[in-house]
Formats: sequence, C-alpha cells, structure tokens
Amino acid sequence: MQSPLFAFNEAQTQERWSLQNKQMLRVTLEGHDDVLARKGTMVAYQGMIEFDAEYQTGGQARTRAYTGEGLDLMRCHGQGAVYLAHLAQYVHIMDVDQDGLTVDSSYVLAMDSSLYHEVVAVDSMYGISGSGKYQLNITGHGRVALMTSGAPLLMQVTPDKYVNCDADAIVAWSTALRVQMQAQTHSSGVWRRRGSTGEGWELSFMGSGYALVQPSELLPPQNAVIGQGVAAQFGMGRQGARGQNQGNVWS
Repeated sequence: MQSPLFAFNEAQTQERWSLQNKQMLRVTLEGHDDVLARKGTMVAYQGMIEFDAEYQTGGQARTRAYTGEGLDLMRCHGQGAVYLAHLAQYVHIMDVDQDGLTVDSSYVLAMDSSLYHEVVAVDSMYGISGSGKYQLNITGHGRVALMTSGAPLLMQVTPDKYVNCDADAIVAWSTALRVQMQAQTHSSGVWRRRGSTGEGWELSFMGSGYALVQPSELLPPQNAVIGQGVAAQFGMGRQGARGQNQGNVWS
C-alpha cells in the first residue's frame, strides 16, 4: 500500500518529552514519572498506560468556582508512550525552573507531576474584573507543554525595555516579572474599548524575563461563542472580549 500519509511517521527520539509534529506531543513514561495532562487530550498511546482523574482539593474547587481559572487534569502513569493533542493547537515544550511560569490555564496541555500549580491574581490599576485578572502560577522543576493558536512570539523583557501585550493574546510569562493590567485610557473611559481601535485591556511587563504572545486574541475554539448584549461588545462579562469568546475574561 502506498500513500503520502506514510511520510508522517513517528519521530524517533530518546527524549522523555518530544514533538511528533507542531501539533502533537509524545511523552515517554517509565513507571515512576507520571505526567498530568488536560482531560480528553490523549489521541493515542503505546504500552501499558493507565489514565486516572487527578484529585482536586476542596480549596482548588472553590478557587476555580470563584476565579474561573484552574485545570481539569488526568494522571497518565505506567510504561510506554502517550500522545497528546488538543484541537490542532500548536504545542510548545518549556522547562520550568526556580523562576516559575505564569500562564493562562486554557493554554496548558500537560505537565510533569512534580510541578506545583496555583491560581494567582494579576494586578489591575482599576481594581475591576477583566481579561487576564487571574492566571495559573506553575513552580518547581520539570516540563510543561503549552498550546497556542499559530506560531507564537517570545518577547524578552529587560529592566530598560518593558513590554505591553494584549490581555487576550498573552499566553505565559516569567513569574519573576512585575505585571500590571491597564488600559490606555483615562479612568472615566475605562469601560470603553480604546476609541474606535478595537483595543482594550493590556498587560504591562517589567523586570527581567520573557512574555509569550500568540497571533490570536481568542482562546482555543471550544470556547468560542457569539456574545450577546452591550457588555459583550466591550469585552466584559461572561461573553468575553469582543463578544466572541466566553472564556476570555474572569468575573
């Protein structure tokens, strides 16, 4: 049998974490090194792999109910290889070190079970709910796989060069960075998107580290819905930014 499909073979590697292509991750398990993956993202596996729902404490459940931020995870353990993907999103492997990683939980595909994660609040100069108000802080030593809609841009932040990012396009950043959520407008116009530009909330990063931005202002498409009402058109409330995405804001 012949077909162009045979060009898409497995990428042979000895690495525990490896990309089979831009949109699929393989993690090798050896019986003592579990991986936590987003529920429902297993597309294939080899060997003796078991999948269990990851226990969520009462505190984690209450935090998620209040902030809308959190992770639905499954624990993958055993011996073999598990293949993970989600809605054909681009997958990127990152090492988490002592500096930590702050990320929107909607962009997390998988992480080493040795890593610790908790919900943190992002400072707002106006003290109101908006896009990017709560994020996930990942600490420890290990690897995490992130997803983006398209090929991202990694922007370096230095003490003499700070970076501003659209709150709907930012994916992750170094935890050590100082972050402030703001809008380029005066306080009396804070509820309006910036004039007729279509721009709204942004995150300002200062210090030393990096910020990862994707070429999209929408979360993965499973959250994309058409919003209703005035609040949706101004990027507020449960309908999300620009009235297109229910998951883009936390209230």
